[in-house]
Amino acid sequence: MAVSTAPASKSGLYADPREDWLAQYKEDILDPARPIVDPHHHLWDRGGLRYMIEEMADDIASGHNIIATVYVDCRSMYRAAGPEAFRPVGEVEFANGVAAMAASGSYGKALICNGIVSHVNLLLGDAAKAVLEAEITAGNGRFRGIRHSSAWDADPNVAHMYATRPKGLLLDSTFRKGFACLAPLGLSFDAWLFHPQLNEFVELARAFPDTRICLDHCGGPVGIGSYVGKREEIFPVWKASIQEAAKCENVVVKLGGLAMCLLGHDFHLRPTPPSSEEAASAWRPYLETCIEAFGPNRCMFESNFPPDKGQCSYQVIFNAFKRIAAHYSEAEKTALFSQTATDFYRLKLDEA
Repeated sequence: MAVSTAPASKSGLYADPREDWLAQYKEDILDPARPIVDPHHHLWDRGGLRYMIEEMADDIASGHNIIATVYVDCRSMYRAAGPEAFRPVGEVEFANGVAAMAASGSYGKALICNGIVSHVNLLLGDAAKAVLEAEITAGNGRFRGIRHSSAWDADPNVAHMYATRPKGLLLDSTFRKGFACLAPLGLSFDAWLFHPQLNEFVELARAFPDTRICLDHCGGPVGIGSYVGKREEIFPVWKASIQEAAKCENVVVKLGGLAMCLLGHDFHLRPTPPSSEEAASAWRPYLETCIEAFGPNRCMFESNFPPDKGQCSYQVIFNAFKRIAAHYSEAEKTALFSQTATDFYRLKLDEA
């Protein structure tokens, strides 16, 4: 069998998934009939790490009722040649091909990659428009927007691969010229950053009230590097920033990404994987803060697989979310698990 020659691209922020470790612990699925749209996952085959449609379908088949997913930018399958600015179009072509495979029904009933979020370098300024238009064409009706990661921290033990990225990207005037191309094309923006950057994020959201923006991974609360041992000190600062971001009506938030190492929990170092009770206990303060600030209609639970798979299984992550959401009304649960994502990404769930 041919093996991918793509080099590894590790962020340093998450543990590599270990199927043998995860297999040590399984749970019964809570509320198994509840429809779920997983609005944030990646697919890649590089550096010996493979997470493609087969692996995603296997995780989905472990019990939760996943009806559709949204693929999010991770530098997969960029074009190897051609103008640098247009190379990310290859990722849209790839994800759209996976979506077509999923829509065939051959990998289960879930519409994997029903929505596609890729990347365009917004530092192209006005020239970003042509690349966005190329990605719209490549998406065959599934392309919904982009993510241009702005994660940065002065501590390289926090930032890892992001340490060399520009500080203050969201405030850059050329970046904002590129950002201005999104709304006229009906496209959204996914924001990935660390919690000390949330003030910059709020400034951006206020400057572009007509652009639909999703704040990824609860706004990136940090508990590693120079932030180790400061959770009680950091939490109220993060919370205040989340509450400020929630005042921007064009912003929604993804509830997840907390099983990366970034938050500072060591589940991946333990002899056996965590239960959903343990995961829910660790994540509850962050998830409930976001839901309280934004309201369920502007929140969506996400798997962030495979990065979050380094600390827990697909069974456990959505069971943990279901435990946290247990006291919400039926309408609120529907928003959290499917409707917010469907609405924000304008998903078409009748493609099967």
